Amino acid sequence: MNELDVAEVELIVRTALAEDLGSPPHDVTSEATIPAEQVDTAELVARADGVVAGLPVAAVVFNDTSGRTDTFDQRVGEGDRVSRGDVLAVITGPTRALLTAERTALNLLSRMSGVATHTRRWADALAGTKATVLDTRKTTPGLRYLEKYAVRVGGGTNKRMGLYDVAMIKDNHKLAAGSITAAFRLVREKSPDVPVQVEVTTVAEAVEAVEAGATFLLCDNMAPRLLREVVAEVGDRAQLEATGNLRLENVAEYAATGVDYLSVGGLTHSSPILDIAMDLRPR
Repeated sequence: MNELDVAEVELIVRTALAEDLGSPPHDVTSEATIPAEQVDTAELVARADGVVAGLPVAAVVFNDTSGRTDTFDQRVGEGDRVSRGDVLAVITGPTRALLTAERTALNLLSRMSGVATHTRRWADALAGTKATVLDTRKTTPGLRYLEKYAVRVGGGTNKRMGLYDVAMIKDNHKLAAGSITAAFRLVREKSPDVPVQVEVTTVAEAVEAVEAGATFLLCDNMAPRLLREVVAEVGDRAQLEATGNLRLENVAEYAATGVDYLSVGGLTHSSPILDIAMDLRPR
């Protein structure tokens, strides 16, 4: 499973299968039309060009549905670019189980591959610059773990998993605490070992945050001109992330400002799936 935690994947797969199979779990069509003892071979096939992520997750779906270890022959690697018509994996097992697992496996695999494909476009656009593309917490509820894995497969970096592993002081925190300095001090007192990031919108706020002790700044909705000013003022004292109004068409302009990261919520909230199908081989 490489970077994937087996327990996390199993939990997501069980939840997805329960959604599809109901209680008690059953596939009324396959149970009615296919003998229990029938065994077949199926292929997972790309229906479009893209980047693959999630084949190990699909394997878990097929294994859990059949109740035994099927033959799952993975033909491409995670992060590989594929073309329409490429066979991604070949599976042999009980035909009922193959068809019962099909949609859940494809939903997860297609979603993850779509995120990886989208992320790779950003990673390619940033090639040769110092900037790296980051994801955000704008993820599909219940699928954050897999979507953030897919971002890594596509060449991006995870910013934070949730509210628990990194403190981020945003505009409402600043207002509630009275200032950036006050908010930073309060977070440090409560959680001295947690990384702290601060959202800033002006050069003055960037300077205040750094002087308070911040070493990572989220530069929110700053135009390239303003980003260059922030880089010149505090870039040697903090890592800088640009966010807001970022598009593939302007990524080079933003990367050229000297920021370290570009965060793109669309990696996870707006990536179209990669079309992948399962075809049974003719008997």
